[in-house]
Amino acid sequence: MDKRLILLLVGVAVWLSGSASGQRDHPRKWGSGEPHPIKYVEEQKTAYWVEKAQETLHAKLAETESAHTNAAKNVIMFLGDGMSVHTVTATRNLLGDSAEKVYFEQFPYTGLSKTYCVNRQVADSACTATAYLGGVKGNYGTIGINANVARYSCDGAAMEENQVESIAQWAQEAGKDAGLVTTARVTHASPAGVYAHIADRNWENDWEVTNRQCNSEQTPDIARQLVEGQVGKALKVILGGGRQQFINTTVNDEEGYPGYRTDGRHLIKDWLADKQAANASANYVWSRKGLSLVDLDKTEYLLGLFATSHLPYDGDRARNRSQLADPSLTELTEAAIRVLQRNEKGFFLFVEGARIDMAHHDTYARRSLEDTAEFARAVQKAREMTSDEDTLIVVTADHAHTMSINGYPYRDQEIFGLTDDDTDDDLPYAILSYANGPGYKSAFNLADGRARLTEKLTDKTDFQFPSMVPLDSESHGGEDVAVYASGPFAQYFSGNYEQTNIAAMMARAAGIGPYANIQP
Repeated sequence: MDKRLILLLVGVAVWLSGSASGQRDHPRKWGSGEPHPIKYVEEQKTAYWVEKAQETLHAKLAETESAHTNAAKNVIMFLGDGMSVHTVTATRNLLGDSAEKVYFEQFPYTGLSKTYCVNRQVADSACTATAYLGGVKGNYGTIGINANVARYSCDGAAMEENQVESIAQWAQEAGKDAGLVTTARVTHASPAGVYAHIADRNWENDWEVTNRQCNSEQTPDIARQLVEGQVGKALKVILGGGRQQFINTTVNDEEGYPGYRTDGRHLIKDWLADKQAANASANYVWSRKGLSLVDLDKTEYLLGLFATSHLPYDGDRARNRSQLADPSLTELTEAAIRVLQRNEKGFFLFVEGARIDMAHHDTYARRSLEDTAEFARAVQKAREMTSDEDTLIVVTADHAHTMSINGYPYRDQEIFGLTDDDTDDDLPYAILSYANGPGYKSAFNLADGRARLTEKLTDKTDFQFPSMVPLDSESHGGEDVAVYASGPFAQYFSGNYEQTNIAAMMARAAGIGPYANIQP
């Protein structure tokens, strides 16, 4: 018999024997054994899991009996931009162990929402903002308008019948206050959903509008709508980044960077002048120190623009030692609640952890998980400052990302490390990887094909985790995202539903807007 045929038959036999024994399903390198760290000893006993199940059942029964059905005086919506279920799962490991719970996972009610746009299976942050804040799905790239308006339409957003009201407007009309906090520019897609109606998310300043051959006076940009629009000018708190969108190219901001506007407007000064004309107590700040000097208990309006563009990644604040200069999301959330709590009728607050998403786009998995951990701390601060008797807190994401958790890593392995699975090419691979994105350069090269990764590489903050398809920016993912709720009518948020239902359920819980009086 031909030697090559003999070798082939032997190889098939080895493969079959490996498959029968389970080695093909869970491949490990030869000689590797399953460690049993001392901290997991209790988990080896049946009683441990029985007791945990009993604790959970008791908690669920108690939650059912004590479900709050009184109206929510306050509603706080936390948006982890791009915070997929995989992102939350991986963050547990960052916090210490797979059995950990990210703070908001302790909330009594959890659901799933469908994130698609009217014209796209995989959504962006613009059309989703219209959905979860206004209760209507729109087209990809558009904000605060229905799907009658195509992206880049110069005049479609100006037609009242196409505009989608947000829950912030419903709160204001009910006598409540409203505000927003974000680690992105305050004119970015997600926060813009609170107050803007625009056919392109990129029209954050007048130059962007005119560059698309539209009249910037007839089609006001997002920054103008924040300062001059009905909902925007009435917001009591606006905290985030994006100073360049508010000043002219001939004007420098506090850190010496010129603006992007070409219409001569200085919208920060316009905002202050409007409040002064109304005899209102108003403060504009641009630094963490400036924020610390504001008497929040006596402030009616607060505008804080802490960066020329986006705020820094939370982990970079520590690495660059800029904590004294750059406020954290938790600090901004606390400041916003202190201002808004002055209204006896209550408030609506939108809080976005924006840079979870931006890190994913660059396949900076470490930064994304660090920002998710800080986002959770902000949620915890909000829950500690309010009562679940009168304040509904809803935590969700606008869309997912393509990051996945791979292989069969040991329980005590760091999530940013490598698996020791037996691969066909005898090269290790990362526990975290992406379906596409700039991390392709980390994973492949023309000379060798798949690159040899080391934990020395993956430990670096700037390491771009491997991706299969080369893209300058990793794409969003189209799967459903989780929703977590605590407070009055939190039970509404269990199950699987359209993302648009989030706005409706928040409004029903607060007794505001078109859903205030919906009955069984």
